[in-house]
Amino acid sequence: MDLDLSKRSKPCFKKNRTMSMGKVKNPFLKVCGIGLLTVICISVKAQKVNFTVNSKTGAIQSMNIDNDKQNMNWLIATDGSQYPWIKENYGWGLGYFTEVRRNQKNKLFWNLPASIKQDGREVTYRVGDICILVERSMRGEDLIEEYTFQNDGTEEILLSDIGIYTPFNDNYPGAQTCINMRANAHIWEGDNAAYVNAIRMGGYAPHLGLVLREGEIKSYEISERDRNKGNSHTRGIISLNLPDMKLMPGDEQVFSWYIFSHKGEDDFRQKLLERESVWVSCNKYVFEKGETALVKISGGQMVKDCILKKNDVTIPMKKQGTAWYAEVVMDQLGEVRFDILYGAGKKTHANCLVISSVDDLIKKRVEFIVANQQMKSSNTRRDAYMVYDNEKNEIYLNNTHNCNPVDRDEGAERVGMGVLLAKYYQLHPVAEVKASLLRYASFLRNRLQDADYKTFSSVDQKGRNRAYNYVWVADFYFQMYKITNDKQYAKHGYMTLRSMFKQFGHGFYAIGIPVRLGLQTLKNADMQREYQELENDYIAVGDTFLKNGLNYPASEVNYEQAIVAPSVMFLLQLYMETGRQKYLDGAKIQMPVLEAFNGKQPSYHLNEIAVRHWDGYWFGKREMWGDTFPHYWSTLSGAAFYLYSQCTGDHSYKERAENIVRNNLCLFFEDGKASCAYIYPNKVNGVKGGFYDPYANDQDWALVYYLLVQNGIY
Repeated sequence: MDLDLSKRSKPCFKKNRTMSMGKVKNPFLKVCGIGLLTVICISVKAQKVNFTVNSKTGAIQSMNIDNDKQNMNWLIATDGSQYPWIKENYGWGLGYFTEVRRNQKNKLFWNLPASIKQDGREVTYRVGDICILVERSMRGEDLIEEYTFQNDGTEEILLSDIGIYTPFNDNYPGAQTCINMRANAHIWEGDNAAYVNAIRMGGYAPHLGLVLREGEIKSYEISERDRNKGNSHTRGIISLNLPDMKLMPGDEQVFSWYIFSHKGEDDFRQKLLERESVWVSCNKYVFEKGETALVKISGGQMVKDCILKKNDVTIPMKKQGTAWYAEVVMDQLGEVRFDILYGAGKKTHANCLVISSVDDLIKKRVEFIVANQQMKSSNTRRDAYMVYDNEKNEIYLNNTHNCNPVDRDEGAERVGMGVLLAKYYQLHPVAEVKASLLRYASFLRNRLQDADYKTFSSVDQKGRNRAYNYVWVADFYFQMYKITNDKQYAKHGYMTLRSMFKQFGHGFYAIGIPVRLGLQTLKNADMQREYQELENDYIAVGDTFLKNGLNYPASEVNYEQAIVAPSVMFLLQLYMETGRQKYLDGAKIQMPVLEAFNGKQPSYHLNEIAVRHWDGYWFGKREMWGDTFPHYWSTLSGAAFYLYSQCTGDHSYKERAENIVRNNLCLFFEDGKASCAYIYPNKVNGVKGGFYDPYANDQDWALVYYLLVQNGIY
């Protein structure tokens, strides 16, 4: 195909151009043919990236990998067939920018080419005086894309808010489709060392990688999120943001990346290094004041003359083999950005956080809940733990219009505050905390449950009857038994779970079913009959989970990390209580699926944090869609990793668990306040992100699981 549409507008790039390929450094690659479907003479393990181009837009419309048995398309379909609202204007390689000229700002898009040549290997767009040349070529197994932005006008132009659409197929139609045909896109906006590691949700290879070759990526945006556009079941359209460009007449800037297949995390990192990028890591990402950070950059011979800057203060780095490192005392509270300058004018970074101390942070949080988030007025919700509005410095009464009042009421996820306080009391028996807990226990039993232990989340008992709620209330009751030795609490916990199983059966993937805690409580309370009945219920659940395997049923979201993690957690605890090997074996099968949700980016917002992207809308004041990094339910993966370590003796999973729960501490502030979610993308649907939502809502589950991982408190 050589479709030339240049007559429509002034031609761009008058001089003959050839894509800068550099030297082929991999001696195992040999190109044996030319064209879109280049033949590679390489071992049978080669898995080349193939693509097709839309003849109308010049965008890549499909991308797959050789020898992938599923023949997965790594891109969302842009013809409306997958999602009716996702059309050709979101194709891979199209994009937008804001043109600033003579103090005038205009947002412009490139989506219709001036010319398409060589089957889409060379596409030219013209938007006003800006020409964008997109060149595609194969180097061995890799697809290389190069974008050249040129000012073809007669005056200076500033381009800002530049985004290139990269519509990775990251969405949740259902478990089986997701595991085989969808990807978790782990994005690192790491300047010159930016990348995207797209891991198949099933955790098995091949996977897809994108590594920057030339230029920078400074952030990313999410588009097309709405209750009527996939609701909680799609991540939306991802676009990668380039830095601002100031172009004089005739000036151009070039930006390019590699796209390649890989076999998993280790292989991705190796291939990243082979493509002359660098890998940055820290010994951890959240530090107590006074601890020492170890910042490391790896990248072979190209990494030289490294300079580390901590919030603009220069710190020398030491060479160790092909890597460089620096040890830095973390002596100031708050976020610490490490900028690393390396090679010929290149840079990347890592983001860490310094807190006073974990113990102080949790203490302040507990004290804040007791003093500020427990209802004290004499209405029907007295003694409930409530949502707190950090902007207004008051309890939110759930009495204004919002998107979903049931996610801001006096029960449900808010029970996590009670569970946290109960666990905290076991470590620090403070009288005020116990008094608060006793009042709360009475509120739960008398206001949110009926005589038969049917459990609601609002005192009018008119809301949805939700299986999750039973598990959390039962967890709280069992914790109260540990505090008081009052057998009545053991009974309340048991009866609450029995009510759940009676109503919802044994196939619901509830978050945080208290397997060990429940059984050990009943054993300690000398409730043998109840112990046996609950164990029978748990075995029925475990057997159902084994039968389902990776065929997870849909819940409030079709498929998500908070379905997989609870399944793994349940099976591991059941193994610990029964000693039956089949439950451990079942958990092992699911572990790669759970791990696929987690990325390895060098930031406390991202490192080992599971992909979640809807919770800020349902639970936050801003009611904003988009990636929530972190969201507290990411600690479920931490709990699963901890339990897996306990069952297998593999200490590496304990370390990963600690990293997850530690990174979630950023949701808690030094004054005792907290946030239910951090909205991470630069923009979502054009609205600025990068903020902690003002509602302290349900985030205290992060501390509940911190105390499991770090203190062993079930």
